Amino acid sequence: MNCLFLCASSSSEAYQDLAHKYMAVEPPTWALLLAESCRSKGYTVSIIDALAENLSDADVVQRVKNTSPDLVLFVVYGQNPNAGTTGMIGATRTCKLLRESLPKQLISFVGSHVSALPKEVLETTHADFVLTNEGVYALHEVLGALKASKEWKDVRGIAYMDSNNKSVLNEGMPIVPQEKMDIDLPGYAWDLLPFKEKPLDLYRAHYWHANFRDDLRTPFASIYTSLGCVFGCEFCMINILNRENMSDGIHAGDSRVMRYWSTEWVIRQLRKLSELGAYTVRIADEMFFFREDKYRPLLETIISEGLCFNFWAYARVDTVRDKDLKLFKKAGVNWLCLGIEAGNRMVRKEISKGSFKDVKVDSIVQSIQSAGIYVLGNYIFGFPHDTFKTMQETLDMAIDLCTEHANFYACTALPGSSLYYESISKGWYVPSSPNYSEYAFLGKDHVPLPTNTLSASEVLRFRDDAWNKYFTSSRYIDFVRERLGTEAVKNIQQMASIKLCRKLLENVD
Repeated sequence: MNCLFLCASSSSEAYQDLAHKYMAVEPPTWALLLAESCRSKGYTVSIIDALAENLSDADVVQRVKNTSPDLVLFVVYGQNPNAGTTGMIGATRTCKLLRESLPKQLISFVGSHVSALPKEVLETTHADFVLTNEGVYALHEVLGALKASKEWKDVRGIAYMDSNNKSVLNEGMPIVPQEKMDIDLPGYAWDLLPFKEKPLDLYRAHYWHANFRDDLRTPFASIYTSLGCVFGCEFCMINILNRENMSDGIHAGDSRVMRYWSTEWVIRQLRKLSELGAYTVRIADEMFFFREDKYRPLLETIISEGLCFNFWAYARVDTVRDKDLKLFKKAGVNWLCLGIEAGNRMVRKEISKGSFKDVKVDSIVQSIQSAGIYVLGNYIFGFPHDTFKTMQETLDMAIDLCTEHANFYACTALPGSSLYYESISKGWYVPSSPNYSEYAFLGKDHVPLPTNTLSASEVLRFRDDAWNKYFTSSRYIDFVRERLGTEAVKNIQQMASIKLCRKLLENVD
């Protein structure tokens, strides 16, 4: 075995009691992409998904012993913006036990947090080296170097510890260019995933994506049709995976690029998922509803081939085209997730670096719902210029819009974002290794940013109170009963009864 891709579990620390039922269990998309890419180059690979199989760290170590791979690669990605960092909770814990049990095993890390802070990850874990950016070409080079017995100093795209126990960051490797997307990232290694009775049955969709129905949650899959984003919102670190410049202080806004797979490539993946029995599928692109020349031929082909899925896709509220909503619905896009972020126009423009167009958010939401598509609104409390007044404006907007589901976040300086470096320059508290659980939005240890006028605890309390007000309001409950039915209402009320513990609020009046 040349490479074993290991996906550790951080579910209990990141989601508390919500992990048991309400947390989604997504296929490890990047492990699947990297595994298939390596396999296409002739390397032998396998995947361990500890979350899907509910494996203990000891179980994982035994699996590694049984496999005896040349390299164990912890793949620490995730579709949520903070997942690459919170995933480090389980990855570092499992890595420590693996190193103690198998001291000679070669171990590496790859992921968004790793790309943001490669030296820090190397210095605070038990890894032999780490891969930078998305790691596709670096991994190919590493596996080739192992065959040729090259020294680490001659391998591009990695950071490693030298003989003096100092971290060394080698020359970077490029990301996969547009013209090589179909070739060097040729697909997903679906056959390597674990299952109980049928493919993908250990994975479950987000509850709202399944209309808050248990029977639609599994089997579940997630795919990309594109990678990256052209925008540079200061709170987002998604584009750090595109990083090719290894200089200090490089953030996601310095690496804004989108790359697309061909329509034919995406359709091949969807055909395969259809054969595997998947119906509920997430389109994980940051900006699926962005380029008409990309999404239109794909949606039209899905319709013409009669492929049947329950899709969810993302859009910024200022990129929605009303004329295409019927096409989206006909192709099976039943949910659109909108990045609304803030209710105050000036706050919204500030955090998006002025790229956010002024639009009538209520009209856009109504148009989407009129087309038969459900809406998830994403909101963030605690941007640097937020006050109690502007955060209340965000909550008021969410309540007035009354979408079928909503995500409320407390603004956090995620490693890789420009906000991370801005916060450090201001002297604000920013979690450091190994305090990864402090980045978990729904975790007990979560520590968001303060604002220019509010403390971190004030922001977090407002967020938690806002979530409770939204999901227990009679207006929202009545709306969901009309749109999704009484079963959805029952499950939402059960979900809302679970209270989060917050260490930051334990001694705050």
